[in-house]
Amino acid sequence: MSAAGRVLSVKRVAAFHVVTLVAPGVAERFRPGSLVALSVGGAVSAHLTRRTFPISAVRPTGAHGGTVEVVLDAGADAGAAAEPGVRWLVGSPPGTPVDVLGPVGRPYALPKEPVSCLLVGEEAAAAPLFALAERLRARGCGVHMLLGARSDTHLVGVLEARRAARSVGVVTRDGSVGASGELADELPAVLARTAAEVVYAAGRIPTLHAVAALAEEHGAWSQTALDVPMPCALGLCQACVVPVVGEEGVTRMVRACVEGPVLRGDRVRWADLGRVPKDAR
Repeated sequence: MSAAGRVLSVKRVAAFHVVTLVAPGVAERFRPGSLVALSVGGAVSAHLTRRTFPISAVRPTGAHGGTVEVVLDAGADAGAAAEPGVRWLVGSPPGTPVDVLGPVGRPYALPKEPVSCLLVGEEAAAAPLFALAERLRARGCGVHMLLGARSDTHLVGVLEARRAARSVGVVTRDGSVGASGELADELPAVLARTAAEVVYAAGRIPTLHAVAALAEEHGAWSQTALDVPMPCALGLCQACVVPVVGEEGVTRMVRACVEGPVLRGDRVRWADLGRVPKDAR
């Protein structure tokens, strides 16, 4: 669903920007893991390609109608994420018109029975996991969280995690808070301690790859939210294809904006991301 939205507010929170948009009809159909695709850049580039972001939170009703929230890394050290479209969005004053398409994509699947769940999130990508935690708790699931970042200023939602989860682990690569190292370093111990049956993950591709492999070793089912460029968000341009092994063992190229962004971690051919394997159909 495409709608004429607008920027409601932009707030700086530590290293990130939290952008709230008025988006009629989007909040009502939101499920954790789904995306919103925005036409950014104003009159200069808004009609070229969209920029797709994970939805971190929604409010279906209120003085401004339905709103959606996205958390963005637009800092100087943000790497590929600090593209001109993102910088334009975080620099937009309230009231700036933004065409909104959403929610799009395949969200996280919820367990049919109460199980122990581990939610693994890295930096801004972790923001949508808190809405997921609420849905899981409502189903009687035990929720545990493991959050990681390059430093303490790049952690998202530690206090919110402590309210939402039975246990919370924190890892920073520089050791400024919590354990020192990568998320994958702490994951085996957390999997054993929580006896997690389902692992939900959002973060960098290397982190997702590690989470999927370690979850499989532990005997847990993993769901990973891939962050890859999705220029059209409709599945038409084929720019976001990902090699995935199907139930019959055959590799097919699936579109992250339609069949994803959430995909089973044990099905993604992580080493082949960014290319089409010769054996793919």
